[in-house]
Order: sequence, then structure tokens, then C-alpha cells
Amino acid sequence: MTITKSLTSKNRSIDELVQDIEVLIQEIQNLYCLDEIPWVIGYSGGKDSTATLQLIWNAISKLPPQKRKKTIHIITTDTLVENPIVSAWVKKSLQKIDVEAKEQSLPFTTHLLHPELKETFWVGLIGKGYPAPKGKFRWCTERLKIKPSNHFIREVIRKSGEAILVLGIRKAESTKRAKRMEEFEARRVRDRLSPNMNLPNSLVYSPIEDWQNDEVWIFLMQWENPWGYSNKDLLSMYRGASADNECPLVVDTTTPSCGSSRFGCWVCTLVSQDKSLAAMIRNDEEKSWLQPLLDLRAELDSPESRERRDFRRRNGKVQLYERNLDGSISIEPIPGPFTKTGREYWLRRILETQAEVRRNAPPDMGDITLITTEELSEIRRIWLEERHEFDDSLPRIYQEITGEPFIDPRPGAEQRLLGLDEWNLLEELTDGDAMYLELMAKLLDTERQFHTKIRRSGIYKALEKCFETSSATKEEAIANAHRKRDLQEAAKVGDVAKIKQLTWADVKFSNADLEE
Repeated sequence: MTITKSLTSKNRSIDELVQDIEVLIQEIQNLYCLDEIPWVIGYSGGKDSTATLQLIWNAISKLPPQKRKKTIHIITTDTLVENPIVSAWVKKSLQKIDVEAKEQSLPFTTHLLHPELKETFWVGLIGKGYPAPKGKFRWCTERLKIKPSNHFIREVIRKSGEAILVLGIRKAESTKRAKRMEEFEARRVRDRLSPNMNLPNSLVYSPIEDWQNDEVWIFLMQWENPWGYSNKDLLSMYRGASADNECPLVVDTTTPSCGSSRFGCWVCTLVSQDKSLAAMIRNDEEKSWLQPLLDLRAELDSPESRERRDFRRRNGKVQLYERNLDGSISIEPIPGPFTKTGREYWLRRILETQAEVRRNAPPDMGDITLITTEELSEIRRIWLEERHEFDDSLPRIYQEITGEPFIDPRPGAEQRLLGLDEWNLLEELTDGDAMYLELMAKLLDTERQFHTKIRRSGIYKALEKCFETSSATKEEAIANAHRKRDLQEAAKVGDVAKIKQLTWADVKFSNADLEE
């Protein structure tokens, strides 16, 4: 630590960084000993959260044993679709933290959190038919990342009344992050301690908020990891995820930094491409076994996936929008969830991808799981109970791809009155009419669901909903949506003649139905 060349655009030297760390150590110790409020550290295994945890660990370890009484929770959220390399890294790190904390008599305890089963990525996409996330339909972040951690913190607050959330957030991460952090500075109760607007009775402590990317790496390389995990391996992981395979220690402002590497969900379609995973594969041929993940992610994001989606929304209604096609406006239905065929397609693809990576992965990653048995069980339940698809195709698809029978852990999963034979009979009777098949299946399965109930109140409303969502053909449903749109437009401008015309057309359509 004798290097004194400037590190950042702020011209802060190594000596100044050392002084800052000493001040932070004292600040952390004072804050920890100030009260009985429990701490929760957000740990992702990345450089910023590792540096933050390392600072906290070093500070607490220097306290006398009698003062290390307050529990410090370390939480990590596993979305179940994390980059496999990073996920394995983090899980091993948590195991090491637990062992070392016990040996060093430190008050750290780790918690690996997961999203609720009904809210995982594959249950959303394959079970409910949600399309791959986009900017206007970003359904994943809240379910996969925010809710699990917030639920844990709320439980800590419920038991203790308050909590301090320790995060490795930094202003240098982005302009947006810096602006957001600066907005809260005016409300601070003390330095680096901000109110948490999302969780009442909690504060956010951000010890490295003013550090630059390069300072984070200097700290990780020059200060030994206190729980015995290799920060050099972390550097190598970031280097491997950089496009130019470079992640140098920075000694002046002209040296490129490794800070732009970003690890996240391998299925993420909110970005144009997964640069970190692609760079890992490109920079290390031994990681070529991960290529099927990139291929599946690209397929999820391709325009062709649109063809596998329903013309109706999940509520069964047709909603129109103005689509720009080569400069001309086309009024079309907003694509809804994936159809039955589409959902079955994605189930096959994730099972095929999982089988392929397991065949080619190194021995220590041979048991990699891309979709869990519990998720498959929930998908099966949704298809059977909510989508009324009583042909029960999931076990057949699973055995077709894996060569093994699907063992459903859900109690009573195999007890059904309707099955594949009845579905095949319906297909014959409906003679290839997909909407008619859907309607008949919904009506039969709705009756089945009410069959075992002591009270059948609500059955007529449920049956009526079947007709509302599935009785019209695709062409009729879209035509009715256009008519409704035209009626609304005519009402806005007060075009009485147009309103009468459209209303009369509606009446004639209804009379024709009645005459049949």
C-alpha cells in the first residue's frame, strides 16, 4: 500500500483511501455500538457488496468480544435464474462466511432468499404465459428481487421495531443512482445514513457511497478478504465477463476500469444482450457449455416469440393498439400471454437446455438446475386448475425430454376426473376449432372443480365467464373490439349517426346469435 499515484477523477491517492478506510472503520464501530437496532447487509457477491461486507467485518472484528452482541444479517436473493457461475460463487461464499463467522466469534448470519414459488420467472412465463419482460412490462424485478428481500427486512422490523439496511450503493455507479442518493441526503439523520422510503422504520447505511470503481478494486486487492474467500478470483470473474478480457488495477485516470461488468439474470430481456455471460463464453472456451443459455435467452427476445402469444389479454378481452409498420399505422390486438402451444414450447426448450448444459458442464456444475421440480409442479397446477387444460401435458413433456417420469411433490396432484382421453375426445368433437375446444374444456373443467364442493354457489358466474372469454371466434372477438373502439371514438366527438349505426350493428349481431 505504498503506491501514491492518483486513482480517480477526484485525484484521491492511496494514502487518502487508507485514511478514509480508517475513518469508516471507526464510524461503523460507533454506529454498531450505538443501539440495539439489528443490521441487514445486502450481499450479491459482486465487488461493491463484497467491499462493503469486508469493511463491516473488519470493523466488527476489532471490537472487544463483549461488544459484538448485535446480530448482523447477511441476505442474498437468488432469483433462480442467476448467471450459474456467479450463483455458484455466491453460494460457496455464504458457506464460507458462516464457517468463519462461527470460528471468529462474530455476529454474522447468512440468509439465502428466493422469490415465492408462484412468482418465479418460469412460473410466470411458462405457467401464466407472461411474455419475456420488457421496459413497458417489467414484471420480473419486483417479484424476483425486491419482494424477497423486503419481506425479510419487514420480519426483522416486526420483531425488533427497527432495522438498518447496509448497502454497497455508490454514486459513481450511474448518474441516475447519484441523483437518487443525493435526493435523500437532505433527509439524513447523520452521515451516510438515509431514510428508507420503501420500508418504514428502517434506515439505509451506505459506507462506500463516494468511492470510485477503481478504489473498490484497490481495496479488494490490497486488503485481505477476512472470511478467507479469494478476491483475486472475484477479479478474474469480472475480467472474464469484460468484453476485452481486461480488468486491470487502475493507477491513473487513463486506465480502463473493470466497473462496467454487470452480472444478473441470464434470461434478462430488459437489456439488448447479456454482455457478461457472452464475454465469459468468448474469453474462456471451458465455459462454452453455457452457450445454450445465451441461445434460449436470444430466442425469448426474438420477434418470432410474438407468434406464440394469444390475441387476448389474460382476462380474455381483446385490447387494441396502434402499431407502426414501416411508417403506416395498423390497429391490432395487443398480444396477450403465450398460448397453450406456446407455453408447452417454452417448457420443452428449458428442459432441453437444462439437459444439454448438464451433459457438457464440468463435474462441479453437473447438477445445475435451471427450473426446479417445485416450479414444474406449480406450472402443472396452473395449467390444470386455472387454464383448464386437463390433458395434463407437463408430465408427458417432462418424460419425453428427460427420459424420466415426473414425480410431483404436491399432495393429491394425480387425483383428477378428467384426463388425456377426455381431451382427445373433445378434440375430435370440435374438429380442429381451437376456440370451441377451449370453451368446451373450460365448461367441463369448471363443472369438475365445483363437483366436489358442498356448496356450488358461484358456479353460474364461473360458467358465464367461460362464455365471455372463449365463445367468440378470433375474427369475431377482434371485430367486436374494433366496433367498441369506433363507438368510443364516435362518443368522444358526439357523432350521433355513427353511434346509432354501430349500436344497430351490435343489436343485429346479438339477434343473429339468438336466432341460432
